Amino acid sequence: MDRIKLFRKLVTKLDDRRIEDLEVIPWACPIPFFGNLNAAQVATVGLNPSNREFVSASGVELDGAERRFPTLSSLALNKWQNVSSDQLRKVDLACLHYFRGKPYDAWFRVLDKLIVGLNHSYYGIFSEACHLDLCPYATSTKWGELPNQVKISLLEVSGDFLGELIAGSQLKILILNGQGVIQVFEKIAETKLTPSEIDEWTLPRSSGRGVAGMSYHGRISRIGKKQLKREIIVLGYSHNIQSSFGVTTRVRTSIGSWITSMASQEINLFPPAQSI
Repeated sequence: MDRIKLFRKLVTKLDDRRIEDLEVIPWACPIPFFGNLNAAQVATVGLNPSNREFVSASGVELDGAERRFPTLSSLALNKWQNVSSDQLRKVDLACLHYFRGKPYDAWFRVLDKLIVGLNHSYYGIFSEACHLDLCPYATSTKWGELPNQVKISLLEVSGDFLGELIAGSQLKILILNGQGVIQVFEKIAETKLTPSEIDEWTLPRSSGRGVAGMSYHGRISRIGKKQLKREIIVLGYSHNIQSSFGVTTRVRTSIGSWITSMASQEINLFPPAQSI
């Protein structure tokens, strides 16, 4: 897969004036993946990049040592249609080397703990995990607060990039972070995952029954119309562990243990030791 062509396809859509109606940050580059996609076997999956990848808590564009990704201003461009292949390689490298710089740890460290049992991590020179988003465009408003029609339009604008990325990767397992991700992924992949309620994941409430915790699992060999030429294991959990109210350390630990257990049953992520 030629990722530079993929990036060009994604960035040219940012020049369309209608993109701002979808609350996309038009001067921010698309982020189809975070981390070492070239070597990754495991990928966590979210909805779309946070605006905090590009701006500070006060809304000012990150710059200098704080910058995480290229933007129109950092590339000295006035329109994305003028971007060169060399500049697109800078975007690709920013995605590949994301966890070597100043990653948004408040988000990613929590997810990284879920895959520790697989002996995989986003972090480190030899990392074998990455993160994918179902929509590669950062929005000024959080995904959950966007109108449904805007979400639908954003996914239509994004196209089939996710299938292209996964088909050209070494990924063996996808981990879906939260019910919203699971619902959108099922639509994009045209699949239905198997649900199961796990009592240990129930989130207590001061009155009434707690919020049930659901696990999901399945296998896919295509995403939409894109054939992957292999089966990918898909695991998911209903709680968005960074933002769901009341998600405890105990629940997070249990989700991580479930991921480890399911992965060990479904797929051999651990190659045999080399004889000396």
